[in-house]
Amino acid sequence: MRVLFPHLAEFEIEDVRVAGSVVRIEASTQAAAAACPGCGVVSERVHSRYHRQLLDAGVAGREMLIRLRVRRLFCVNIDCARKTFAEQVPRLAARHARRSTVLDRLLKAVALALGGRAGARLTRRLRAAVSRMTLLRLVRALPDPAGETPRVLGVDDFALRRGHRYGTVLIDIESGRPVDVLTSRTADTLRAWLQDHPGVEVICRDRGGAYAEGARTGAPDALAVADRWHVWNNLGGAVERTVSRHRMHLRAAAGHDAAGNDRMDAHRAGADILDDCLVPQPPVPAQSVEPQVRTDRIAIRTRQRYLQVHALLGRGLAIRAIGARLGLARGTVRRFARADTVEELLVNHGTGRRSSLLEEFRPYLHRRFEEGVTNAAQLLVEITHHGYRGSYELLRDYLRPFRTTGHATPSPPAPPTVRRVTGWIMTDPQNMDPDDQQVLDAVLARSPALAALAAHVRAFATMMCQLRGRELEAWLAAVEADELPALRSFAVGVRRDQDAVTAGLTLPWNSGPVEGHVNRIKMLKRQMFGRANHDLLRKRVLLTD
Repeated sequence: MRVLFPHLAEFEIEDVRVAGSVVRIEASTQAAAAACPGCGVVSERVHSRYHRQLLDAGVAGREMLIRLRVRRLFCVNIDCARKTFAEQVPRLAARHARRSTVLDRLLKAVALALGGRAGARLTRRLRAAVSRMTLLRLVRALPDPAGETPRVLGVDDFALRRGHRYGTVLIDIESGRPVDVLTSRTADTLRAWLQDHPGVEVICRDRGGAYAEGARTGAPDALAVADRWHVWNNLGGAVERTVSRHRMHLRAAAGHDAAGNDRMDAHRAGADILDDCLVPQPPVPAQSVEPQVRTDRIAIRTRQRYLQVHALLGRGLAIRAIGARLGLARGTVRRFARADTVEELLVNHGTGRRSSLLEEFRPYLHRRFEEGVTNAAQLLVEITHHGYRGSYELLRDYLRPFRTTGHATPSPPAPPTVRRVTGWIMTDPQNMDPDDQQVLDAVLARSPALAALAAHVRAFATMMCQLRGRELEAWLAAVEADELPALRSFAVGVRRDQDAVTAGLTLPWNSGPVEGHVNRIKMLKRQMFGRANHDLLRKRVLLTD
């Protein structure tokens, strides 16, 4: 008993019976006396006896039910308000409880790990079935974990309802444990928490204005540290916008000069039809090296919003205030604010262009066509056997230009996409593929602006990886001296929060543990079908291992 059922070792086991899927244990207390819960005086005078029925953790695939006989005793202290009291068994169950302490701990662990519905399904397998609402009540009744105010605090937001409501999670960076979950991501919410919990010395956060303001007013003596990943991600956005402005050099580096557009023959036309998913397009004129500007109703709306955003910026409104007034997301307002001209927003850069279904089968089709197999139906059967899932019409339109000349002309090399070149520039040269490095070198040789951009990015990467934040001021001055609008806009944003960015590029602290907990919160929300109230979600975030 002491090994298998230590919580029953101090009781006298009178009978054990198996009734179907239930093991029934008859037991009684053995203590000669008990202390009154009111005055603490020990009494041996028995008033009466009664039975408590407790559900215990399952054993051998069966439910376990304990029928415990306990005593009611007289209180011998005449000054005590209690005349009688019931004998308590704290090692077995709490006062008025209908489940044993062992089962109660088990159910709480299940509820914290799985939530209501999934947890209720598991309890049926554990032979301790309870409802999902019982599990949720157990979680809500748990006390908050005891802990001191962290010295290094991590702050980040998470979506309670994406695009509508957000909360804030606070993490102890040194221990990696969550500290609290707040109901919003405003500056006032963070300020109030920091004022109620003095002692924070370092605050790791992103570059959002609300958290910067809340940290500054709530803990003015704390050192703000901007997360390096967020800074690097913002730099990547500036790099992509710069590459998009100079994307004509990508085509030139891939062998597509301006005169090459005049030599577009039937083979190039057929390839363009494939790349555009069978939507016929007119031939590209020789002068249209630059991206095309849209003139539809979306363009009209874009121009109106551009004027509205810049008018409000001129009046001194912040990004968040403009978004609230115009009903736009912060990212949208920021994109309009960073654009120097409205034409930048109306350009179709084509970075999301999808590859053709025939892309991987083109070499095979060229070889078979040169071997004399020109029947589209036969070639369809062959490439379908190799995994082609497109239509016959797609293949027929691709082969039509070949029949005009009588042979298959290899497609010219496609220029690298904007995102791919952006990735190359943001990648450590030591980790790049030699072929990719060769194409990138050709692009940089064609474009002095992109060469200067790559030099700035590598200098920033060196500064960030080696934690040489003292060099940030010189880097910003070098960027501001170049004619790279997107990168200069990034520098302006860094200037607004330069002390925190400098600390982030100097100190070892970062928001990595916070991002990990944000991902865990997403999992918990999905587990509860996104319908958990703040109190329940907070308990699971703080108490789940």
